[in-house]
Amino acid sequence: MSQTDFETRILKAVSQPDYKPLTLKALGRFMGVDADAYPEFRSTAKWLIKDGQLEIAKDKRLSKPNTKGTVTGIYRRNAKGFGFVKPHGTTERTDQIFIPPDAGRDASSGDEVAVRIVKKPKGPGMNPEGRIVQVLARASGAFVGTYFEQSGAGFVRIDGTTFNDPIYVGDPGAKGAKPGDKVALEMVRYPSPYVDGEGVITEILGPRGAPGVDTLAVIRALNIPDVFDDVVLDEARRQAKLFKQDEIGERLDLREVLTVTIDPATARDFDDAITLERDERGYWSLGVHIADVSHFVESGSELDQSAKRRGTSVYLPDRVIPMLPEIISNSLASLQAGHVRYTVSALLEFNAEGVRTGMSFARSAIRVDHRFSYEEAFAVMKAPDEAHEGVTPEVAKMVSQMLELAMIMRRRRFDRGALELSMPEVEIDLGDQGQVVGAHLASHDESHQVIEEFMLAANEAVASHLTANHVGFLRRGHADPDPLKLREFAEFVGSLGIKIDKPQSRFELQRVLSETTGKPEEHAVHYGLLRSLKQAVYTPEPEGHFALASEDYCHFTSPIRRYPDLQVHRQLTTLIAGKKPKSNHDELVVLAEHCTKTERRAETAERELIKIKLLTYLETRIGETFQAVVIGVEDFGFFGRLVELPVEGLIHITNLDDDYYYLESETHTLIGRRGGRRYRLGDKVEVRIAHIDVDRRILDLALVKPDAPPIEAGAEPMRPRAPRPVPRGPKKPARKGVANPLKGDDKKKKRRKR
Repeated sequence: MSQTDFETRILKAVSQPDYKPLTLKALGRFMGVDADAYPEFRSTAKWLIKDGQLEIAKDKRLSKPNTKGTVTGIYRRNAKGFGFVKPHGTTERTDQIFIPPDAGRDASSGDEVAVRIVKKPKGPGMNPEGRIVQVLARASGAFVGTYFEQSGAGFVRIDGTTFNDPIYVGDPGAKGAKPGDKVALEMVRYPSPYVDGEGVITEILGPRGAPGVDTLAVIRALNIPDVFDDVVLDEARRQAKLFKQDEIGERLDLREVLTVTIDPATARDFDDAITLERDERGYWSLGVHIADVSHFVESGSELDQSAKRRGTSVYLPDRVIPMLPEIISNSLASLQAGHVRYTVSALLEFNAEGVRTGMSFARSAIRVDHRFSYEEAFAVMKAPDEAHEGVTPEVAKMVSQMLELAMIMRRRRFDRGALELSMPEVEIDLGDQGQVVGAHLASHDESHQVIEEFMLAANEAVASHLTANHVGFLRRGHADPDPLKLREFAEFVGSLGIKIDKPQSRFELQRVLSETTGKPEEHAVHYGLLRSLKQAVYTPEPEGHFALASEDYCHFTSPIRRYPDLQVHRQLTTLIAGKKPKSNHDELVVLAEHCTKTERRAETAERELIKIKLLTYLETRIGETFQAVVIGVEDFGFFGRLVELPVEGLIHITNLDDDYYYLESETHTLIGRRGGRRYRLGDKVEVRIAHIDVDRRILDLALVKPDAPPIEAGAEPMRPRAPRPVPRGPKKPARKGVANPLKGDDKKKKRRKR
């Protein structure tokens, strides 16, 4: 029996609920180990003790490690072997626990671990030191990397910086792999300071660099399901056979009401439509009609379970992985022009000042009269009295009125304290083979803002209605920022000459954002506030939404692509039917956590694939110069985000060789001790591409100095000097960008499905 087999058996034995600590020999007898296998069994047990997976008491009895008195949290491993554990519920960097290279056991990044503190912080700004005693939950057992052969054996070099050393996967040619292939593997034994890792290849993705392999690698690395089971597809086909356009039953008949959709030109699924009328009093009747996905996806069905597991559709640069089979997402539930479709309607009334004066909800049937792209709608909004191809005067008038109402609602939203960060988004342009060919600024004109305002209004109305009826549902929560973070932000903007008297006031924050928009300090201020905000999450708790200044908020408008919206639809339609919706708070807590995780996974997949594609593209532009914005400042350097392309790289402090720089954490600034030169969050700098490692996701940037000769394209980058000693304790982990807490709370991102 192999060591790996004995590891599994021993750990399983000591993990049994009725297990009582035994000596090594007694454990061997209990497990039925014969004399020939005993040396291997004993060797494995001793290794497990050394690795911390077994504890041995003074009386020589073996047991699982005692986690009493330990701290649990999420472990992040540095490429150099050390790592940090962020305890659950903490936000401060000084609360993170430093884990030396020989104290991390076989934990890998993202694992939930139990850690015992072994050394207290030595001074202000220092981290406590700990030792991982148990891996409580693995982040993943699946990894992706590049296959190679050496010394008559097969190995995989895992993508990213989680593992320094390659993973052994057996004899050469395992599963038909060829050197240079990207492969997916399952970890059989995680590497630790005392033993090498071992895995088994589960899938060959294709040659490294081949079209589509990068996308498949990200999908496999993050365990994103991209194929529907036959039983799920069969159920979707059954729903298609049952659907009859002309049979609307007891639904509210809105088929003759003028209805439009506004979506990206390349969209293939349409889950929201708008109707709008104005009466003689100047009151507005707004209808927000959302695809009735719950009609086709029965609660508890295989189709429902599949959607719940996925949690959300995943929008990648070159493909979409839908939450629901396309027969539903692109057909039955898609509000296509000229077709009768089932919807759930939020019918909202507003007075001339944009105050909501009434609301009702209904299961309905609509027929979309006109489908607009954003560009087409914007053209009509700017010139409603001019002729537009295929647009009737009635449609043009309604679109013009949509703009009028939306701008009234938008002003009211900001008047109540909603925040708007000016963070221009760069979208990459792809060629036929999925390669980067350019980039452009994402549009966010009035046509986008109209749909955004109407969706926000519908989401708030549904949330307030469910709250008033004491119904449990998945809310979209955005907790108030940490007061300390806001005080630090106030100090930061104060260093720029901007005064904030009450940093906890949304009105004060929005004033600062408005005053700096379009000015040189815009990037610094808007990035600084973004770093001070928490991320939005799904929750059953009524905690409100800080950035939107909303007490009751949920996601209702995208049930085709988000499972929380589907849960909200089911609760709302039960109320519409005159019944009391059922809800279990504990189950909602679990579902909220799951949906938040799947949303984070989808966002990670999108960012990861964009970075891979951009780094691959920039490999051809080594030595070229770019403008960059400083988005993160640490004691070991700062991170710059290219203005032309949405990718971040590190300018290491060893590249700043004109002075000795120290970190002023309160103002997110690196300051030269002699010359006083500053590199501050939000500053614009000129950089050149120094070094790229696509597989490890590394981009090294170098500052362009006026007296420095340019690097020739393709030249070998200079190796950085050994870092200067920094008197701040263990080096902190690099931040990998800041997630926007508002992402996902506005109009959804729709892309063409390929």
